[in-house]
Amino acid sequence: MSGKQLLISLIVLFVFFSFKSSQEARHPGRETQSPEDSLNPAAGTNGMVSTAHPLATKAGLDILKAGGNAFDAAVAIAATLNVVEPMNSGIGGYGTILVYDAKTGKARFLDSSGKIPIDVDSDAFRPPTLNYKENRRGSKAVSTPGNVNAWWAMSSEYGNLKWSKLLKSAIKAAEQGFEINERFARTIKHAFSEFNKYGQEVYGKEGKPLGKGDILVQKDLAQSLQEIAEQGAKAVYGGKLGKIIDKAMRESGGFLTLDDLVADRAEWWEPISISYRGYTVATASPPSTAFPSLIRLGLMSRFDNARIGHNTTDYLHCFAEATKHAFWCRLAHAGDPEINPPPLEKLLSKEYWKEVVGKIDPKEAKPFSSPKVVVKQGRNTTHFVVADKWGNIVSATQTLGNSFGCRIMVEGTGIWLNNSLAYCTFEPKGNPMDAHAGHRKLSGDCPTIVFKNGKPWIALGTPGGHTIGQTVPQMVMNMVDFKMDIHQAIAAPRISFAEPDLILVENRIAASIQNALKEKGHNIREVRGLGNAHGLTIEYDTEGKPVRFLGAADIRGIGLAKGY
Repeated sequence: MSGKQLLISLIVLFVFFSFKSSQEARHPGRETQSPEDSLNPAAGTNGMVSTAHPLATKAGLDILKAGGNAFDAAVAIAATLNVVEPMNSGIGGYGTILVYDAKTGKARFLDSSGKIPIDVDSDAFRPPTLNYKENRRGSKAVSTPGNVNAWWAMSSEYGNLKWSKLLKSAIKAAEQGFEINERFARTIKHAFSEFNKYGQEVYGKEGKPLGKGDILVQKDLAQSLQEIAEQGAKAVYGGKLGKIIDKAMRESGGFLTLDDLVADRAEWWEPISISYRGYTVATASPPSTAFPSLIRLGLMSRFDNARIGHNTTDYLHCFAEATKHAFWCRLAHAGDPEINPPPLEKLLSKEYWKEVVGKIDPKEAKPFSSPKVVVKQGRNTTHFVVADKWGNIVSATQTLGNSFGCRIMVEGTGIWLNNSLAYCTFEPKGNPMDAHAGHRKLSGDCPTIVFKNGKPWIALGTPGGHTIGQTVPQMVMNMVDFKMDIHQAIAAPRISFAEPDLILVENRIAASIQNALKEKGHNIREVRGLGNAHGLTIEYDTEGKPVRFLGAADIRGIGLAKGY
């Protein structure tokens, strides 16, 4: 080897070990380099979009490039996700949206979860009713879908562009079709036998489910989106599409009626927030049940997380105990703010956090004791974030409940209907999360915006059922306590509590850490992944104007973050 070659080799080795050492210092306790170190965040100077599908990300960016703002782009993204991720959200679904309006400097929560149909009989979902379990999955589980009303509310209140322009990408994708990937193919195959005949015709070929590489064309869905583009939200809430949905529900024995659709409103609420190490963390207020995510952060603020170390045994033990208590708080206190509001003044107070943390044993896990209310929530959900050059932000979580909702596609429309009522809590009868006719549906989604010096710094969220409100605080702590960038914060391994008394641990957390947690008394179950998060950050100049955007899509999914 020549002297020049030897010098180059030494330089390469120096750079490699310097990088490795810096990563180990940044992430103490990590045994090997993991995916969160392998990629940099997406960057842009005029905006950022991160969604669960590249075509939805493109739809949002196209709107931003055409002069639209984040609210316009959010409508385009949501409608396109209906086409390319139809199992997770859409016209027949519901959700939770947190927005930031740069003109007023104000965050707002837009609830699209709707109200439980007025004719619901919650006994249909409990024994001794015959087929009560089937009723939780089928047409009786359909609640009022609120997504389109929310899209319309965002556009009407804040949008720059004409409504009809916002749905063009979705209509094109539905008309022309797109290639089914392996993950989508598995989802179709798993659910196909439960589809109604019409759904099987759209998602099948010669009686078999479409597979990887097949092209999914949704002509009827394209026409439904065109109806909405031409008529606005009223196409669903009283118009042609609403009447077709009403007919489908009457024929299948569902509780949802045209009257429920006509009465539906997307409701604006004030968000709730806490201060976490000098940053303001804001999320959806009741009727959302996102408040336990703030309880978790509040409890963890009592520990010196940076000193303890990221994902060390002690850190994960503290979070496991804190997250169990916050889960208990949700079961005990979730409620409609106008009927039985949660006691947030207490639950989000420093005095309460101090009291609870004082009871955490640093050496031993305490068994979870439920307040005798059992909660379920759908995992098949989607989250997206978008920010524009003016600094407007939308962080939105939308869902159908189960994958493909109740598995009923409304004849001639291409619309899947949700099974939202399946995730009410039916025992004991009359509890706050029961299916109360005409009451607001309580959702556990947790779109979040973190403010630094009064300006939005981070916007993020995730799907994942009961894990949503546990994943979000871990990502926030990753950035605040451990100084990760948005990509690293989202990619880093997570844990989550699950009933009856389990701690789910992603398999990238070292076996030695898992064993140490077991020794402390935790019931550990290893899993491949928790959630499919999306997030962005904004940097500002000295005048407070956005100058740089960073974004990330979760390594656990197939989504795309891209700047403009």
